[in-house]
Amino acid sequence: MRSMVEKCGLGMLLVFLAGAGCTTIGAEEKDPWEAFNRPVYAFNEKLDEYVATPLARGYQKITPAPVDRGVTRFFANLEDVQIGLNNLLQFKFTQALSDVGRFGINSTLGILGFLDVATGMGLEKHEEDFGQTLGKWGFSSGPYLVLPVIGPSSVRDAVGFAGDWVVNPIYTQIDSATISWSLYGVRYVDRRADLLKASRVLESAALDPYSFVRDSYMQRREHLILDGNLPETEEDDFFVE
Repeated sequence: MRSMVEKCGLGMLLVFLAGAGCTTIGAEEKDPWEAFNRPVYAFNEKLDEYVATPLARGYQKITPAPVDRGVTRFFANLEDVQIGLNNLLQFKFTQALSDVGRFGINSTLGILGFLDVATGMGLEKHEEDFGQTLGKWGFSSGPYLVLPVIGPSSVRDAVGFAGDWVVNPIYTQIDSATISWSLYGVRYVDRRADLLKASRVLESAALDPYSFVRDSYMQRREHLILDGNLPETEEDDFFVE
């Protein structure tokens, strides 16, 4: 069982961030904490350069491609638990049922998720999290926030991250902290290995990587929360009197 200190700490984080996330801000104030965010971003970049990237490259070098894909699918299968819960909280009952089906099929026929059998059966993968759920229920994103190690976020998504953490099977079903943190470490390295090509594109494409990451993140989060149904922007029509 998790210690009371650990549970209380997560609870206090949720309460604090939820209260801050209720504040409504204008578009021009999305990054009022830039003076804090940029040093954290720089720290994350150095951590990535000297720790995460070498580990990811080593992992990719020694891990056969089929095993690498299987590890990615294993963690994606565990995420279907929280995805299904968030679809349920958003009243997307059909998608929630599909997520439950995916998890059940891939955990059994797919050998704990190392094989993605469910997709071939027509049960598509969804992308939902608690931050999106809060957005669906009207919570403002709050200021943009760069978290140490975790990376780009917002006040609302920081709450969402904590919420998703406490329902993830790695946290709820494994009593050993050593095993839990080992699994989180493997997931982190596996994800970083999958993004090695993307990081090279970012380095060559963006004059200011910080701003590029911030703007891309905020736009993507809005797209996810609205399920791609972005509101149309009004444009002046010079041909209509």
